[in-house]
Order: sequence, then C-alpha cells, then structure tokens
Amino acid sequence: MSTYRQIPAECYPCVFEQMHSLARVTELDAENGKLLFEHAMRHLLDTGGKGIVVQHIIRSATDRAIALSGKGADFDPYQAIKKLSNDMALHYAPEFRNKIRHSPDPLQEAVKIAAAGNIIDFGAKRHGSLDIEKELRTIDERAFGRFDFAEFSRRLKMAARLLYICDNAGEIVFDRLFIEEIRRTHPELQITCAVREQPVINDAVLPDARNAGLHEVAEVISSGSIYPGTLLDETSEVFRKLFSNADVIVSKGQGNFETLLDVADERLFFILRIKCDRMSRLSSVPKGELVLMQGGRNRPA
Repeated sequence: MSTYRQIPAECYPCVFEQMHSLARVTELDAENGKLLFEHAMRHLLDTGGKGIVVQHIIRSATDRAIALSGKGADFDPYQAIKKLSNDMALHYAPEFRNKIRHSPDPLQEAVKIAAAGNIIDFGAKRHGSLDIEKELRTIDERAFGRFDFAEFSRRLKMAARLLYICDNAGEIVFDRLFIEEIRRTHPELQITCAVREQPVINDAVLPDARNAGLHEVAEVISSGSIYPGTLLDETSEVFRKLFSNADVIVSKGQGNFETLLDVADERLFFILRIKCDRMSRLSSVPKGELVLMQGGRNRPA
C-alpha cells in the first residue's frame, strides 16, 4: 500500500468543509445534510483513515449527496459553478494570451499563468467564499516558491509525447493558453489532455473541456478517474499506457499532486498553488505560493 494512502487527522476538517459545500450545492435540507455528514464520518470511523485517501471520501460523499438530492444519477452538483468559472476565465483569456505573446519569454510566462490559474478551486475553499473575478484580476501577482522551469524546458525540447493531467474547470482555460504556447514552440509534440471520468467537486470532465476549447489545441480524453485526483491503479488502461509512454507529464492541482507525488519520476512536473499546511510540508513551499516542481528529485521527506 502506498505510504500516502491514508488520511491524516489534520485533513479531517477539510473533509467536513467539503461536506458543507456539497450539501449547499446539492441544495440538501437540514436532515439530508446531516445524513451526508454522518456518511463521511462513518467512512472515516470504519477505516480509521487508513487504506484510503481524501479522494475516496469525496467520491463516496458526492454519490451519496446526489442520491439524497433526488435529482438523478446524472446530476452534476457543480455544473453551474464550473460553467461560471469557465466563462469568467474565457473573458480574461485574450488579456492573458496577449500578455504571453508580448513577454520576453512567452513559454515561461505561460507556465506562470497556468500555475496561477490553479486559484480557481472550490475544492480548497468553501462554496461561495471564492471571488473568482478578484482572483483573476490579480493572477500575475502570485509568487513562486519553487520553479523548475529550466529542467522542464530542457525535457520539453527532447520530448515527442506530452501528457497533461487537468484539474479544475476555469483553470483549464489557462491550461489551454499554456498548451497553445507549447504548440507554437514545439509544433511536432503530441499532446494529450486528461480530464475526470465523472463529475466530482469542480474538476473538469469532457463537456467542461469542450466548453473551454481545450479540444482545439490537444487531444482530450478521460483518465478514467472518478476522483478529484489521479490514483493510477484506479484509472483506465488507456490512460495508464499514456502515462507510461509519455516523455513529459504535467500534473495540475492539489488533488493530482496528493495522489501522484509518491509515484512521480523526473518526467513529471507538478503545477499548483500550495493551499494548506500539509501540502506546504510535502512541497517545502510556503502556503499561498505557486510551484512548478519536478518529481523524483529533491523530494521532501
């Protein structure tokens, strides 16, 4: 079993924040909201947080919330929020595209904008507490605590296949800008983007990717993951083959960082904003800062 396949006690409050958000977006009444919290608590009590990760709890709770809502198995609780995130990011996209194209180092600028786009995360903030427009206006003011750009650029020059593992809706608009610049500088590179198989939190699924125009710059597939992260042994065979054969892998966001850190080799580059104390310890980067971090070397203990 992976050493990371357990839930530390410090993560429990975040799990319950997720339950609060989930109950609100699915419009559960007080009684059903209580049942949702009890569902999550029972899962944690039965396992002691061992043999599972937070992503397992969130998936199970999402399924339970959808069932309690009575809105049908195909109901996507965060659909409206994801559409808003994509629409607002698309509104700002021309401004950031122009910023990239007029930068002294467009690829480096595109990396920074893609990383800063990770602010659009209702998984790390209570629903309703994130001012997307304010965050987007200040997106280029974010600091990097780690920036392995030189090694990323070097590997990109030698690569034939890039796998880009996406995270949130809204954020994928900035991934598109980053990929546009990668394509401009490396036109022969084969690029595949992977999104989630099923809706969970505000993570992007295939319709969200299409709404953001991601399919216009790369092949877009489902990773087979039904979790807000990428547990390799619970993804599709197609995705695992792409993961194995890729020359460079980009992993966006905290959920992917949490679930891929212990299997990451030097092909993999994590891009995210550090949003909690645990992620700060794992990355050795202060909370609130951004990272472009290569896997497999100088990994924190």
